[in-house]
Amino acid sequence: MRKQQVSAGTLLVALSIATAGEAAEVNRMDFGKLADGSPVEIVELANGSGVSAKIMTLGAAIYSLNVPDRNGKSADIVLGYATAAEYLAKPQYFGATVGRYANRIRNGQFELDGKRYKLETNDGPNHLHGGLRGIDKVVWKIDSVKAGSPASVVLSHVSPDGQGGYPGTLKMTATYSLSDKNELTVEYRATTDKPTVLNITNHSYFNLAGDAGSSDIIGHRLTVFADAYTPVDSTLIPTGERRNVAGTPFDFREAQTIGLRVRDGRDEQIRFGRGYDHNYVVRGQAGTLRPAARVEDPASGRVMELLTTAPGVQFYSGNFLDGTTVGKAGRIYRQGDALCLEPQVFPDSPNQPDFPSARLDPGKTYTNTMVYRFSTSR
Repeated sequence: MRKQQVSAGTLLVALSIATAGEAAEVNRMDFGKLADGSPVEIVELANGSGVSAKIMTLGAAIYSLNVPDRNGKSADIVLGYATAAEYLAKPQYFGATVGRYANRIRNGQFELDGKRYKLETNDGPNHLHGGLRGIDKVVWKIDSVKAGSPASVVLSHVSPDGQGGYPGTLKMTATYSLSDKNELTVEYRATTDKPTVLNITNHSYFNLAGDAGSSDIIGHRLTVFADAYTPVDSTLIPTGERRNVAGTPFDFREAQTIGLRVRDGRDEQIRFGRGYDHNYVVRGQAGTLRPAARVEDPASGRVMELLTTAPGVQFYSGNFLDGTTVGKAGRIYRQGDALCLEPQVFPDSPNQPDFPSARLDPGKTYTNTMVYRFSTSR
């Protein structure tokens, strides 16, 4: 059994299982308290191949994700803060479970069964990631932890009827599982007692070169398994169009270096997003687990493949990181230092009848599953 600490943390529980030369561990740790006295914990999942993920109860977030490079050297590949309090003092959605509705809803309003609902507006005129106190800003409950293969943790949260303006009492779980095949699976499930709209995703910021290093993601090579994306207006709300990526800076059907066209000011969509901040229409049938994206850092050799059951994936190139945030490794985060790939229902779907439905009714179960698969290239 090994013991690990996190900032301001003391070990609470550590479990380990070793079989056939492989170790699967679950370490449960204290991570300090918030200003209101609420305790925050971290659960670490680790396999025998050097991959480990620390899951924080605040926001059911991925706090860290250590992955070996082609030479076996491990590094944390996600951005974050050093202390729990910073996640609330200056929210950036680092690693967070976001919702109730991830991404944007036009003017913070939608209509459901003839009734208009008004949400908090926290992104100019629009509603973003659940509003001022979305599910990323609450402490989730740890329901269970399990060592073995996969090692896993299940967290839960209940959002009351009317929270943020949304109808229905929402019961949610977030399950993180790490296998001996270097796959981190995230599954969100939810039920409601009233008709509502729902779109939950993970908002991790990835830099495959490592959070503590000096490299940005401009040299990463990205593939997105999508033939179309949803263009936006100047406030980043989709226009309703599905636009073919062919001949545009949004064509990642074959691997392209992110920096090649991220500042192509000739494209209005790049200007609107200050880079990439757009939803892609993932190929294949929504509800089935299928490839959405692949990212490679040529320098370290780290490769991340993303599979999803969601109809879309938001590619965000870290455009609003502005040099005012200091991360957990003491590094100042600046534009282009990380990327997000967020499996989701399309932005503003409640106001777009031609988009996939975000509706959830009583008796039904919402599910969004994503798999992050790690390997190395030569």
